[in-house]
Amino acid sequence: MTDRPRIAIVTAAGESWPPGLDPLRGQAELMLANDERSLREALPEADILMVTDFRTDLLEDCWPEQHRIRWIHATSAGVDALMIPPIRHSDIPVTNARGIFDRPIAEFVLGLILCFAKDYPGSLRYQAERAWVHRETERIEGKRALIVGAGSIGRQIGKLLSAVGLAVTAMSRSAREGDPDFDRVHAAERFQSLLPDADYVVIAAPLTPDTEGLFDADAFSRMQPTARLINIGRGPIVRTDDLVAALDSGEIAGAGLDVFEQEPLPANHPLWDMPNVILSAHMAGDVIGWKEALSEQFIANFERWQAGEPLHNPVDKERGYAAR
Repeated sequence: MTDRPRIAIVTAAGESWPPGLDPLRGQAELMLANDERSLREALPEADILMVTDFRTDLLEDCWPEQHRIRWIHATSAGVDALMIPPIRHSDIPVTNARGIFDRPIAEFVLGLILCFAKDYPGSLRYQAERAWVHRETERIEGKRALIVGAGSIGRQIGKLLSAVGLAVTAMSRSAREGDPDFDRVHAAERFQSLLPDADYVVIAAPLTPDTEGLFDADAFSRMQPTARLINIGRGPIVRTDDLVAALDSGEIAGAGLDVFEQEPLPANHPLWDMPNVILSAHMAGDVIGWKEALSEQFIANFERWQAGEPLHNPVDKERGYAAR
């Protein structure tokens, strides 16, 4: 027997150890849980869970009646998959990967805005056809962006878009005056009235009961016909069928989507064939070295846990995200 803490590393089915965890091997006993059987074996024995599979639905199925878990860490910004009743209603602290993905996702959003404004997809299509087609493109300076979700990711998006000349407002749970990263921060109650003013609407909110299905047919009807929607938050925040209808009818001009209600997006889905849509495979924050960075962040927090110090990035389990 060992008196070292036991850490269950919960990965997607068939995945191996995350890179960068070797420094832990002398300090803790590591258990890989990458399927239902190994998860059921690990949960009653673990002191700590490190959950790398942000889509997992196995935790609720496998959660034991008796356990010794004292801390759960998600290597993702969103923690919706962890908010099962026995975790949400317990005193087990939950932390997340706040800070790791902020700048990469902000760069990704800026890239999508430039793709739309400068019609890079059109240039690539014409290049493949060897067609010389002159067009005029749009400026982004002076355009208006609405960031739905003013957490750390939304804040970095706001900083970057402001730096290139966009006027950036944000929507949060409550209004704030004098925010350094946004022209204005409006309360969520203003959602419907904010949509008509935006050229770009960027979803950077976590998936919670308040945000699920927030972007539906009514929301799209309030947007400008020249507006583009960008979603790097969570797929279920957008009603996909309503979005397809809005794009198909010209109710909005385009969409840049990194997340979807169903992932992977089925190969026969109409979004694939829409010329006014840019799709990516839930990768907005995944830059070279991101997995190692997540392990370093976890190890630093583990050292705080061992020393009895407050953990970084504690999640408000009722709200479903890490407080600022």
